[in-house]
Amino acid sequence: MRLKHVKGSEETVENSPLVTKNPCENKGQWAKTFAENKPIRIEIGMGKGRFIVENAVKHPEYNYIGIEKYTSVLVRALQKVEAMENPLSNLTFICMDAKDICDVFGEGEIDRIYLNFSDPWPKDRHAKRRLESREFLKRYDKILKKDGCIEFKTDNRILFDFAVEEVEPAGWKIDKISYDLHADASMNEGNIMTEYEEKFSSVGNPIFKYIISR
Repeated sequence: MRLKHVKGSEETVENSPLVTKNPCENKGQWAKTFAENKPIRIEIGMGKGRFIVENAVKHPEYNYIGIEKYTSVLVRALQKVEAMENPLSNLTFICMDAKDICDVFGEGEIDRIYLNFSDPWPKDRHAKRRLESREFLKRYDKILKKDGCIEFKTDNRILFDFAVEEVEPAGWKIDKISYDLHADASMNEGNIMTEYEEKFSSVGNPIFKYIISR
């Protein structure tokens, strides 16, 4: 599906104080960029931002970084935060390609990684571009702290099966897994839905989720 361009999104992102510019300069020092030193959690491919914004509101004990490649999408997240009555001191955004993640974060700097409804890249030749591939798991291994974890949600069964198959070869292990998240009382407790999750589940699509660690 072709991404609809939002006029002026590049300028909006570039001028927003909510977006961290030149993020590579903060590698290994992200704790200093927030008002308080707290564990840092990131969402890669955050879309319009509902998930990470609501997390930042509900869990002030963590700092959050939302990562999105496309300005036309990121600008929607900025609008959400700008419309809030109270500013969030524990949230910032980065506009970047996820493949460069190790240039932006230092070893063991991140507490948790969220992957929500990632692009499935359905063609086999594009498998390495999937955020749940072993190539990306190697990158996450470098930036996650030793007891950190990854949470992944999708409604795409083919992508989910692929992701599950990648876990063990990459040296990770599955801590929890569900093939129908919203029917799983334990795993669904405290679940914050993304825009896609609400859309897909409303038409009866089951949501798949795993939590993995090393």
